[in-house]
Amino acid sequence: MTNSKSLIFSILIVFSSVAYRSQTLSKETILISTSFGDMKLKLYEETPLHKTNFLKLVRAGFYDSLLFHRVINSFMIQGGDPDSKRANDTVLLGNGDIGYWIPAEFNKNIYHKKGVIAAAREGDDVNPKKESSGCQFYIVMGKKYDSTALKKAEIRVNRDVVIKTNYLVGFGGKSKKLKEYYIRLFTQNKNDSLNWAVKQLTDSVSIAEYFKSKRYTFSSAQKKTYETIGGTPHLDNNYTAFGEVIEGLEVIDKIAAVKTDKNDRPKENIRMKISITNDDKRKK
Repeated sequence: MTNSKSLIFSILIVFSSVAYRSQTLSKETILISTSFGDMKLKLYEETPLHKTNFLKLVRAGFYDSLLFHRVINSFMIQGGDPDSKRANDTVLLGNGDIGYWIPAEFNKNIYHKKGVIAAAREGDDVNPKKESSGCQFYIVMGKKYDSTALKKAEIRVNRDVVIKTNYLVGFGGKSKKLKEYYIRLFTQNKNDSLNWAVKQLTDSVSIAEYFKSKRYTFSSAQKKTYETIGGTPHLDNNYTAFGEVIEGLEVIDKIAAVKTDKNDRPKENIRMKISITNDDKRKK
């Protein structure tokens, strides 16, 4: 007879497997080796631009000897800054890049559960389209959330939409030209989309409804995952997640627990080596 502890453990394994398989995983398996252990990842087919770019960099050996330069316990571990390969122990890292950004690939079924790998990016003030860094990434550690905390996280995710709605409603009685200006400013649409939006937004009510339609809500599956496995829900729909750890979740916790300086850089250098375990196409 199976004891209760074994049964509960088996149920958790099944649930975790279901929660982690809501996307199509790549045939390639990524191996991230560190002094704290190894992590194996799969990338998402639903984020092809990020998948293709990451595989290209891994095959070229781009990430080898780079640091996990920013670590925050119960949040995430970040790496991929090319400047970190030869940086001294006191330099501030995180500004290095590869010279291009990748268009955001948000997907309702892809969210920031523990173990997800996602792309870092510049802030909204200089990057309103939320495009991703071409090379820097982070792996989610996060924490578990109860229903009250998830409600707060959902509000935080939608903060930008709420601000835009309230601001535009204030211009409901103003001229069409002024209204068009703020719609263009806030939606960053191409002209054809902008013209469509202007026709729809004839008064303050329709403006509010337009932006309400852009609101992001957590699904029941997301809520269950964040309550049982954990993650960073306030990052959903703001940063592109493009893969997940399938083996070695404990390594995230070990790295996240190290001592850091005031800039969240680990006091001991944590270097990475990234390879594709079932791939022989790495460039020489």
